[in-house]
Amino acid sequence: MTKQRIILVDDHEVVRLGLKSLLERHPQFEVISEAGSAKEALEQVERLLPDVVLMDIRLPGTSGIEACEEITKKFPDIRVIMLTSYAEDDMLFSAIRAGASGYVLKQIGADDLMKAIEAVGRGEALLDPAVTQRVFQEVRRAVKEEESSAFSTLSQQEKHVLVLVSEGRTNREIAKALFLGEGTVRNYVSSILSKLGVSNRAEAAAYAVEHNLRDYL
Repeated sequence: MTKQRIILVDDHEVVRLGLKSLLERHPQFEVISEAGSAKEALEQVERLLPDVVLMDIRLPGTSGIEACEEITKKFPDIRVIMLTSYAEDDMLFSAIRAGASGYVLKQIGADDLMKAIEAVGRGEALLDPAVTQRVFQEVRRAVKEEESSAFSTLSQQEKHVLVLVSEGRTNREIAKALFLGEGTVRNYVSSILSKLGVSNRAEAAAYAVEHNLRDYL
């Protein structure tokens, strides 16, 4: 069985010793080096080309996140797992953006840490269960913001008109429903098409459905 070659990065020697002792109990892991700073870590990664880097997110000088970003850009096949003592949202999303394959809290159990390293070594992405819900919340929030911004140029009345367009209503039917003149509705529809950058009513209707317009009325 091919061993996963691991570099440990933490500015506390006791933490590195504990991790090394834990990992070396398992025949599938081999700790090939240790580093106490991002600078040392980058030098060792370049020289040794490990499979996995297990790295503290907070390091003196250059942060673990910055080091992670540099490693993943230079060596995309090397997996980086970020270790942290606290579940901080800013750090979590910065680590994900930096290309980290895993993000786990230092309070993680030994067996779960082993499973995390194995999973990341297989090319999977892994988040500590304690922060997974935060990621989903952030994704949902981002989707909502994107959908909301899709209609930011439309007035409230134009949104109401667009909803009825998406239902397949004619200008006459829309005018009757909203107590407007047909010419006014025609002008609204023309303005909507222009603002959304679409060429016809069918495209406008599809856009409204795709971005869940009804949620923003």
